[in-house]
Amino acid sequence: MIVPLNQTLANACGFIGMGCIIGAYGYMTGAAKANPFIQHGVNLAGAALLVNTNPASLVLEGFWAAIAIWGLIKAARHRA
Repeated sequence: MIVPLNQTLANACGFIGMGCIIGAYGYMTGAAKANPFIQHGVNLAGAALLVNTNPASLVLEGFWAAIAIWGLIKAARHRA
């Protein structure tokens, strides 16, 4: 069940999600050897926290989350 959020909470979640995505990108760019679990896990959290009712933004975040999940699965298989 999706619980409606008030505007302040939605904005706070969105900014935290944005920070996660930007942080993961910065981490990936700056790390000598980025840990894929950190990179994709933080990207997934960011995609989940970005709260928006704009259809294009929702589609973008859906793909962002799917790619992050794919990356996590790939990293888990490579680790095993």
